[in-house]
Amino acid sequence: MLITNTDYIVGKEITEMMGVVRGHTIRAKHLGNDIVSGLRNLVGGEMKEYSKMLEEARDIAMNKMLDEANQMNADAIINIRFSTSAVMQGAAEILVYGTAVKLKDKE
Repeated sequence: MLITNTDYIVGKEITEMMGVVRGHTIRAKHLGNDIVSGLRNLVGGEMKEYSKMLEEARDIAMNKMLDEANQMNADAIINIRFSTSAVMQGAAEILVYGTAVKLKDKE
């Protein structure tokens, strides 16, 4: 499956817009990671525990979006976007969405 944040794919023609596909997940902080990151916040530097948590959340959301597009028999997802929001203190939502399309080679 081709995935892009542009509204076209070089060498391909969009033959059908199949609709918006999306995937999301809500992740909560782990108490142990929260303590380590809190200490790191005092001295500065990357909060690796949170970076890892968000990376995993993006992967989960992306896979859910891909599953939805595969169920529609889409060839690609264009115009993908990521969004994040705080759901409650200590928990964040990652949302990814785009447009599922059918493609053919340009002549």
